[in-house]
Amino acid sequence: MNHSHSEHEVYGADRHVGHASAPGFPNPSPAAPPPAPAYAAPYFVQFGGGTRRWSTGLCHCCDDAANCLITCCCPCITFGQIAEIVSKGSSNCAVSGALYALLCLTGLACLYSCAYRSRMRAQYDLEDAPCVDCLVHVFCEGCSLCQEYRELKNRGFDMGIGWEANVDRQRRGITLPPVVAQGMTR
Repeated sequence: MNHSHSEHEVYGADRHVGHASAPGFPNPSPAAPPPAPAYAAPYFVQFGGGTRRWSTGLCHCCDDAANCLITCCCPCITFGQIAEIVSKGSSNCAVSGALYALLCLTGLACLYSCAYRSRMRAQYDLEDAPCVDCLVHVFCEGCSLCQEYRELKNRGFDMGIGWEANVDRQRRGITLPPVVAQGMTR
């Protein structure tokens, strides 16, 4: 009897050649894709390059209506708050906001804010979405500032108190609670 396949190969239900397994040995099968990672929040989803999704979309400005209104009326305030947190306190909120306001007069504020978006993406390993940072800031400046603000807020920063107060708040959160004296015992 002339077989074109070895004696170890058998036909499966789908009529494809497979390998027979011996008792006590696992049946070799093609590598299955790894299971999807479990996550608690959208910004913990990792992609192949190690990047994570933003916690909110670019056009979800009204998720934080107060910030949306402030950003529409005076984007320099939102930018100053973002710049102080992203630079970890090395840029002052007021100075960054004032420089942003001056650059608005020349039309170059979007390039200044784009640098901070890139820096923030690098710090938190965020995806370059929906397109490159400069295009997001050139065509959707207000939406991009609102998204960055919401991202920092969703990461636990209180945007209204600045970098130092946020660090102090985190430091206090780590300390142990005071020891409470126990009540009367018999």
